[in-house]
Amino acid sequence: MKNKTTKTMSPMGRRQFLRSSGGVALFIGASGLLPSFLSCTDTKGVERQLTKHDVTAWVRITEDGHITIYNPAAEMGQGSMTSLPLVFAEEMDADWSKVNVEFSPQEADIYGSPGWQPGTKLMFTVGSRTTNSYYSVMRKAGAQARYVLLHSAAAHWKVPVDELTTGPSEILHEKSDQKIGYGALVPYLTMPETLPDFSASGLKDPKDFRLIGSQIPRTEIPEKVDGSALFAMDLRMPNMVYGVLERGSLHGAKPTLTNEAVILAMEGVLKIVPFDHAIGVVANTLEAALLAKKALDIQWSDAQAKGFNSQEIYPTYAQMASAPEKGKTVNEIGDVDRALRTAVKTYEADFKNDYVYHAQMEPLNAVVKVAKDGQSAEVWVGSQQGPDTKLGIPNLLGIPHEAVKVNLQYLGGGFGRRSMNDFVVECGSLAQAMAPQPVKLIWTREDDVTYGAFRPLTLQRLKVSTDAQGNLTGFSHCVVGDGGNLVASGARNDHYAIPNQWVEWREASHGVRLKHWRSVGHGPNKFAIEAMLDEVAHDQGMDPMALRRKLMANAPRALATLDKVTQISDWNAPLPEGRAKGVAFVEHGSLGTGVCEISVDRTTGTIKVHRFWIALDAGVVIQPDNVKAQMEGGIIMGISSVLKEQITVVDGQVQQRNYDDYQLLRMQEVPDSIETVILPSAEHPEGVGETATPMVAGAIANAFLRLTGKRLRHLPFTPERVLDVLNS
Repeated sequence: MKNKTTKTMSPMGRRQFLRSSGGVALFIGASGLLPSFLSCTDTKGVERQLTKHDVTAWVRITEDGHITIYNPAAEMGQGSMTSLPLVFAEEMDADWSKVNVEFSPQEADIYGSPGWQPGTKLMFTVGSRTTNSYYSVMRKAGAQARYVLLHSAAAHWKVPVDELTTGPSEILHEKSDQKIGYGALVPYLTMPETLPDFSASGLKDPKDFRLIGSQIPRTEIPEKVDGSALFAMDLRMPNMVYGVLERGSLHGAKPTLTNEAVILAMEGVLKIVPFDHAIGVVANTLEAALLAKKALDIQWSDAQAKGFNSQEIYPTYAQMASAPEKGKTVNEIGDVDRALRTAVKTYEADFKNDYVYHAQMEPLNAVVKVAKDGQSAEVWVGSQQGPDTKLGIPNLLGIPHEAVKVNLQYLGGGFGRRSMNDFVVECGSLAQAMAPQPVKLIWTREDDVTYGAFRPLTLQRLKVSTDAQGNLTGFSHCVVGDGGNLVASGARNDHYAIPNQWVEWREASHGVRLKHWRSVGHGPNKFAIEAMLDEVAHDQGMDPMALRRKLMANAPRALATLDKVTQISDWNAPLPEGRAKGVAFVEHGSLGTGVCEISVDRTTGTIKVHRFWIALDAGVVIQPDNVKAQMEGGIIMGISSVLKEQITVVDGQVQQRNYDDYQLLRMQEVPDSIETVILPSAEHPEGVGETATPMVAGAIANAFLRLTGKRLRHLPFTPERVLDVLNS
């Protein structure tokens, strides 16, 4: 299979239909194709059309039958480089073996999918939104490309277009027993006067899908296996120099450099660039830059984080949760206060989670080249993109958006951290100082840990009320922490039939840098919710599955995942001595219920996850194998964060520096098996990248409760904390 992905299309980005001896590019958008031909040799005519017309350019066909489809999303191991072009190819009826995939230009107006606000477009590979947001866009564009080919064949053969059908990369006319390949049709392509919109009808019935839902190998895997795949870290350019920054470990502190002359005299050092939050050094080599960084003598100012101790803040958070003043309302159904007052029994518990670091494999890095006159720039970076597809460089340099070209590279892990483009802007500042030399900025692992942007530390106070029959009548969820949606997302219970619900957020800020971390607030909040449900079930002598089955009475898709995982995990089967199972349900785009089987070493406090089962409803699944891989990766990342990962802050200083003191799950600690069953569905696709991770904490805590009768309420479940609970 061809499917190489090493090129980036140059940004033609205008509504046009161009024919040349080498092939054609179909530029398709909401208003259709430009109904005329322009020779690629007519440069003035092309330029006029480029100025007049904007549309989406998705596909290029050459006369030898090869097809290039452009991928608008970041590829960080989640498979978008295959799944999005596959959707296009499905509707186009392309022969996948002849398809080549390339990154599209970073132009949201042309290549964006619908944003969160009406009328907006985004190129933002976050929130498990990629397949969900691009599915309809790519289907429509593929169907329009197919229609142009059908129209052209009909004109060439002088037959009605409705007599034609398509097979893999070919047009067929059954009445005359004729067929023509897409490549062979290129010289005869003609434009229809109008182009169907295909937004409401005319698309394939899912039962007729040939590619979607099949086992299709990922396009970028061969390159990653043979080493030819390019990450930003791999790039070397002529005359390139290297930059590093010293940012300190007190977030928000401002630097004053006291030995500038000494640093500038060091071998290889070219320039010192001051920032509000750091001191930058540019040198001929990375080694010279790092030596100079180590020699910097910096006086740091105080900052808001000064005096903050993360492990001592929880009593303060508990007091905040007890204050009579309400916080910001996140969700309100019925009257929780009345439900609590009239309850036969109430339950209350505080759940806590420490800061967590992203720990992406590839260190943050970027290359930026600014023109000598400062009026244009080019960027090479692995980014999850953002609201500004030019990643902050136009604003930094004070130049037009179109004067910046971004060359998207593969990402060696994102998890939300690379949707924050602070490192790109830093590199842009260094490149501005060194123009026109390209500058490569590299964050060391120590830089990224100490000056990280973490999943927030929070406390969740849950209060639950039940009636005489043990039915849940009220569910109150108070989140205390910094970051708004970073801490409040995932606290709703839309799939549980609880008549009275209240979710609020009470703000606490300490000046520590924060960012979306895989599944955002769902991790801590679903942990609290799912663990609380099991505590109620345990107290009432009720099976946790039975309790959830009752709560999901009005949510059949959620209930189907619960029933399926009950079956595949053999929930009620006897277990070996010293083992127990726990369950947790999560909605994050997709709906999923997970069950884990654990044991606990009561002498060391070490929890071992032996097996994990997941039943998933993700709507239409583009690549089943890839979805299973996403779930497996999400579970492993979840176990790592739940059992090990922890950032602590003392007097405002991050205490961890590298993987020797920021512990991650090791290979020998991975479960023996992770089994995912995908429920068949014809619903619109939902994201899967963030469904598995937040179900892990609740499932482990609930298995621990069944095994020991004890409650784990503070993430991570380190051996020390587990021993404290066991011995309490």
